[in-house]
This record gives sequence, C-alpha cells and structure tokens, in this order.
Amino acid sequence: MPGSVEPLKLVGVQIPYHFRCPISLELMSDPVTVSTGQTYDRSSIESWVATGNTTCPVTRRPLFVSDPGSHFSLTLIPNHNLRRLIQDWCVANRTFGIERIPTPKQPADPFLVRSLLSHLSSPSAPPASRLASLRRLLSLARDSDKNRSLIASLGAHHALLPILFSSSSSKEDHLHYSDHVLEALAILSLFQISHCSESDCTAIASDPEKVAFLSRLLFHPSSMEVRINAAALIEATVAGTQSQDLRTQVSGAKGIFEGVVALLREADQAHPRAAKVGLKALFALCLVKQTRHLAVAAGAPDALVDRLADCSGGADAERALATVELLCRVPSGCAAFGAHALSVPLLVKMILKISDRATEYAAGALLTLCTAVERCQREAVTAGVMTQLLLLVQSDCTERAKRKAQMLLKLLRDSWPDDSGSKNSDYFACNEVVVPL
Repeated sequence: MPGSVEPLKLVGVQIPYHFRCPISLELMSDPVTVSTGQTYDRSSIESWVATGNTTCPVTRRPLFVSDPGSHFSLTLIPNHNLRRLIQDWCVANRTFGIERIPTPKQPADPFLVRSLLSHLSSPSAPPASRLASLRRLLSLARDSDKNRSLIASLGAHHALLPILFSSSSSKEDHLHYSDHVLEALAILSLFQISHCSESDCTAIASDPEKVAFLSRLLFHPSSMEVRINAAALIEATVAGTQSQDLRTQVSGAKGIFEGVVALLREADQAHPRAAKVGLKALFALCLVKQTRHLAVAAGAPDALVDRLADCSGGADAERALATVELLCRVPSGCAAFGAHALSVPLLVKMILKISDRATEYAAGALLTLCTAVERCQREAVTAGVMTQLLLLVQSDCTERAKRKAQMLLKLLRDSWPDDSGSKNSDYFACNEVVVPL
C-alpha cells in the first residue's frame, strides 16, 4: 500500500510517501509500529481500532496480541528513528513554512502500569520500592488524561485507596503523614469523576473515619498541594456517590466546609488549582440541601463573592454563580449575600457576560435576593439591572433565564426612579408584552 502512494505536495515541497500515514495520508507526528510491522501515525491507528477494526489496514492481519498476563491488547511501538527523520526533514524544509513536529510524550505502557500496581499491592514489597512505584505512577498520571484513564481502568483504586487510608483511624500529626499516603492522595486527586467507580466513592463516603481523615488533610499546615488534593478527592467522592444519605454524611462531616472555604480564600497565583478545585468541591457539597447552612456558617458567601470579583469567566465563574444561587435558597445564605456590598452589583454584571448558564444562575440569585431583601432591589436598579434584564428577555438565552428575568422586571418596576422617565418609555413598555401579569 505505501508504494502506491504518490509523494504529497505541500507548500511547494513534496512529502516523501514513507513519512505519510497509510491511513490519513498526512505527515506523521507520532509514528508507531504495530505487531504486523507496519507503521502508522498513533492517532490514526488508535481511531481505526476505536471504530471496531481489529486488523492491520495494510496487511489485514490481526493487530491484537496476547501479553504475558493473558490480556489481549494493541501493542504500539514508537518508531523513534522515523520520527527523527521526519523532524530532520521538517527542519531542512523550514524555508517552505514547514514547522518541526514536536517530540511527543509517549503514553503509559499497560504492562508497566500493571507491574507498578501489582508491586503496590504486594505486602512483601519494601517500603522504598513501593514509594518509587507510587512516584512513577504519579508521573505517568500527570502526563495525560489518556494515561489517567488507563491507570484507572487497570484497577488503580484497589491498590491506592488502602495506602491512602492506612493511617486514617489514627490521630496522626498532619506533619507526619507518610510519603506513601501523600503520593497515593496526589494520584487519586488527578482522576476525574468518570475515572472513579461508584463503589469506590461509596466505600469512602460510607466510612466516617475516611471522611474525617480527608477533612483533616484540608488543614495540612505546610502543604497547599495536600489540601488541594484532599479537596479534589472529596469532590469526586460526593459527585460519584448516588446515595443522598451518604452525600449528606460527607457534607456534614466536621470541618469539611471550613477546610474547603479556607482553600478557596487562600487560592493565589502560586497555586492556580486551588480556586478551581475549591469551587468544584464547594459546589458538590452545596448540592446537598440539608447541609447548605453549614456552608453559610463556614463563610462560603463572602468567599464566593470575593472569588467572583476575580473570575474572568469560564467554568469557574459558572460554578461559583451556581453555588451562589444554591446558597441563596437558604435564609441565612440569602441574608449573608444581601449584607455583602458587592453581591448585587457583581450578579448584575454577570448577566449576559459569560454564558447562558451563568446568566441563568445570576438572574436566579438576584430574584431570590430582591424578593427577600427590599434594599437589594434598589441596589440592583442602581447597578443597571433593568437594562440588562430587558436585553435578556429579548436574547437567545435559556427559557428559564428569561422567566426569571421577567419575574425580576415585574418585582423591580416600583423600584425604578420616578424621575427617570423610563417607566413610561417605549423601551420599558415592551415589558408589558413579555412580563406575565
């Protein structure tokens, strides 16, 4: 097949046929050789297999071979020599605008991952050797989400959770948690919810000692990374547990809200993950209706307003606004946000600025605040909410956001200054059509 491929002309230069992937016919950036001896670009052959193909596109021979553990797997061997030749060719033709392909990071080898996990699970393995295995596994997990998916699929939780909670029943000083415990925590914190099984999350959530252990780690006095990793695992546990009773048990654990709120407050440029992880953990915990008052008591409203003031947009702002709306449904939370001078102006500012979801959350929080606290109505009008709402009801935003905007317009009509003339203006008159009586 490669011999039938004519040289491809690109930007005035011909790409040699053996530099091109037989599947995509494009210049290879990460050439790998399969068990049949053929070489393909990694992304192309992985996509080929992902669509259900089990044979080599060129030879039609089987791609999957049995490894020593009797697992059938796709073996992809990096073709370093060919990749270097391609890179040299790119450099030699840079005058034609061809950029040198970067040296790719190689994905984790399933055989290596299985060996590392087996070593961690072995009670006879020396502590120093187990620690080395943990650090190698952490390095692989940090490289890519593909690696994390592979590590999780090979049963990493079964090996890591016993190590993490090996000292959970003791009242250890935070400064003396073993390196094994902290390395296991660091690996587990990198897994997304999709990587965690419900049974693993349930095993943590149903054990008060394990939950208390994670809560204590939120207050580690000398390592912000440990605190961030603990919050990440707490978030994954709550989000991955289906039982409402268990989620309530976790969110009601002593100090858990205080630890997450403190992490959110202390987030800075030196620890960019702190704000993101803190917001995700706080949102997951606040989804439990029964314990939202504990979030308010821990100072979550002030921390969220401060964080919103620093948010430039994106998922973090959406998550922060969603949490604000949840806490506004609690009387104490509504009072706390109402007492903060920046709450209403910031919520008004967020309307139509970030996303449809963010707009919906901001409008919902404003509706609750303005309904409960009359002073908030005046603050909202002063901040320019009327113009924002009139634009919102005529936009392509969600129907839920429009309904909230319509209810707010009706609620705030009497708060609009009489001398502004806006009540009788044509612009405000359009509200007579969209606002339900």
